[in-house]
Amino acid sequence: GVAVVGAPAAAERTVLAVKPQQVVDVCRSVAAAGTDRVLSIAAGVTLAALERALAPGPPVVRAMPNTPATVGVGAAAIAGGTSAGPDDLDWAEQLLGAVGTVVRVDEPLLDAVTGLSGSGPAYVFLVAEAMMAAGREVGLPDSIAEALTVQTLLGAATLLAQSDVGPEVLRANVTSPNGTTAAGLAVLEDHGLRAAFSAAI
Repeated sequence: GVAVVGAPAAAERTVLAVKPQQVVDVCRSVAAAGTDRVLSIAAGVTLAALERALAPGPPVVRAMPNTPATVGVGAAAIAGGTSAGPDDLDWAEQLLGAVGTVVRVDEPLLDAVTGLSGSGPAYVFLVAEAMMAAGREVGLPDSIAEALTVQTLLGAATLLAQSDVGPEVLRANVTSPNGTTAAGLAVLEDHGLRAAFSAAI
């Protein structure tokens, strides 16, 4: 039931999911074809640039989603343009909400969102790589190091999502005084884990 066409066609609603360098040309084609509202997930393209390219054009909502949306657990933030009203934001939130969590922010905060949740999955994958490699270094077979790492990350994230307390309390619950977890956390702190994440984000 999906029609594949060579150029944008007239539509009630349009989602821009193209490379940033293609946005201006595609927006002009969308404006020429006609649409009632636009949602852009083109990274780094500002609302002002989108509105200029679509002028006089429809209301525009800009979004920063992330790749876990492909498995229905994404995190996205949206910001509305100058003529975007509550209905436009509701539409964008409903659309992106089908594949994860959506928050509303002012556009200047989308850069911060990009650093935290847009790039964040890559940071978690790096943590997973490091944990798997460390598991192998201490003698675990590849398959076991991988299975335990994946389940540990999944379990910890699920516990955090479903808990009534924050990560500080959950971390403390795992950490016996003078125990192995406390020793491991001390090593991570000594190696500047918090500072590294702060600098990356």
